[in-house]
Amino acid sequence: MAKATKLRQEEKATNTETISDSQEAQTAVAQALTVLKEFYAKAGDATALLQQPAPEIFDAPYKGMQSENGGVVGMLEVIESDFARLESDTKAAEATAQKEYDSFMTESKVDKANKSASIEHKTAKKQDEEQALETNKKDLEGTQKELDAALAYFDKLKPSCVDSGVSYEDRVARRKEEIESLQEALKILNGEDIA
Repeated sequence: MAKATKLRQEEKATNTETISDSQEAQTAVAQALTVLKEFYAKAGDATALLQQPAPEIFDAPYKGMQSENGGVVGMLEVIESDFARLESDTKAAEATAQKEYDSFMTESKVDKANKSASIEHKTAKKQDEEQALETNKKDLEGTQKELDAALAYFDKLKPSCVDSGVSYEDRVARRKEEIESLQEALKILNGEDIA
């Protein structure tokens, strides 16, 4: 946007200068045309150039090169119309460029606002996700500590619970003996006679 503004200001300065120059040139050419037209009008009527009596070789009195005045005057009129066309073309170009610039700036401002809102939204989302990640890491660390403690306890209990080198039948027999022994102890505690 800054680059477009700088280019637009430079273009506007150039167009303003061109319009001013063409207006001044039109004024100068119009004044030159007036002076020339007056000169040729007076030259045609001037008596200083008339020769009295006209020599015999002249068919008519000499009045200067009046037929040639159209060349210079015509050329100046073309130059004047060229300056007028330059002025109108430059004004039209300036108006078009200004309209395009205004349109570009409006679109750019809308685009910038949308992108700024998107940046804010994505920044907030990123912060939320970073916070959630940190919370999840802490939860994972706690859970990992609990798992490590449970695995250590399992490893501690494993030798006494699993595969102690005794067959299944031996364990069943031991258990049965232990149950019977516990039942006898219960009877003794209850005061029943064991006989």
